[in-house]
Amino acid sequence: MSLPAPFRRTLGSFLAAAGLAMLAGCISLSEPLGLDTNRQVTTPARSDGPIPASFVQFVETLWPQAEARGVSRATFDAAFRGLGPDQGVLDAANRQAEFVKPIWQYLDGAASDKRIATGRAMLGEHAALLDTLERTYGVPRTVIVAIWGMESSYGAVLNDPTKVRNAVRALATLAWNGGRRAQYGRTQLLAVLRIIERGDIDPIHITGSWAGAMGHTQFIPTTYEAYAVDHDGDGRRNIWTSIPDALASTANYLRRAGWRTGETWGYEVALPPGFDPGLEGSRRSLGQWRAAGLVRANGQSFPRDGDQAQLWFPAGASGPAFLTLKNFQVIKRYNNANAYALGVGHLSDRLGGAGPIVEAWPRSPEELDPAGVQELQTLLGARGYDVGKIDGIVGQGTTASIQAYQSAAGLPADGQPTATLLKRLRQGL
Repeated sequence: MSLPAPFRRTLGSFLAAAGLAMLAGCISLSEPLGLDTNRQVTTPARSDGPIPASFVQFVETLWPQAEARGVSRATFDAAFRGLGPDQGVLDAANRQAEFVKPIWQYLDGAASDKRIATGRAMLGEHAALLDTLERTYGVPRTVIVAIWGMESSYGAVLNDPTKVRNAVRALATLAWNGGRRAQYGRTQLLAVLRIIERGDIDPIHITGSWAGAMGHTQFIPTTYEAYAVDHDGDGRRNIWTSIPDALASTANYLRRAGWRTGETWGYEVALPPGFDPGLEGSRRSLGQWRAAGLVRANGQSFPRDGDQAQLWFPAGASGPAFLTLKNFQVIKRYNNANAYALGVGHLSDRLGGAGPIVEAWPRSPEELDPAGVQELQTLLGARGYDVGKIDGIVGQGTTASIQAYQSAAGLPADGQPTATLLKRLRQGL
């Protein structure tokens, strides 16, 4: 769920999606809980050397609030035993975006060939589970799996030690010294303690992102409290290593957010000649849009003329156009960004067998396609730059490597992967 601005899930959108329920219970901490031993999990470090006295003192100030929320002293002490602040969390919280990624570059990664292929394999592997989830929650399997792919690359990120952190440690760090994110950190930390108290998982294995988003489909703790479910029936809501629990929790969240069963998220449309682009943002029925000359870009008909839809040009009137439905807004309850909702919707369509977006994006001649980015990554890697995974997707490692190369070459360090830059690297400059 780590996305470049403006598409990165913000803490504000986390809070907008957060649930309000508070659960309390009791827990024995004599054995690790919430783990399926057939699946490997990353267990992050709980400290990096001496623990600052100010952090220890801060933790103790949390006890009255935790106790008031039903957390026992045994759970509290176990959660913070040997725990120190995580500088990486503070660095991530304070990191500024280097540049704004165009939406088509974002979609290149969201619905990459690899993600589509892996997602289709997941649809087959978990077909029986997804049958049950569709019947129970009314959410299409392709949407559930698309969110899984977007949030954690179908669980692969959960075993990446560079991205996975102990959730207690990450949120305690934010609550202690997270500046404008401190209150968010405190709220989510108290929710994590309640999750541990309930017995869903133990303090060692409750992992998440730097902002505390947890499990296969990246629930923040308050959302987990309100919407997580125990689908496999083992008595624990385990979104970390139980795929049934994780996917069912996502389906439950979407249903309770207002998912309309039998409807899709939206349609790519072709505009008639002379269409007024000033109508972007207008909301009409599909029948009215059809009467105005809009048709589906793939040539198929709209299934229901009465569905209300809003017109959207993600890259201006010269690029693809979409009519978005109510379920588009439901997806945004998961992550409050239009680009994210389009990424989930488009990936879902591709998993279901649909083709790529029809209309061309207004790409610059200088812009590299995924194959060009992959070549650029390979050439930078050969020079010793740590680009991360060579996958044709521009992530933080690629951007940082480009900036380092540009600085060393005396070029403006804007981090942009351009055709001119690729040409220089091909020439050995």
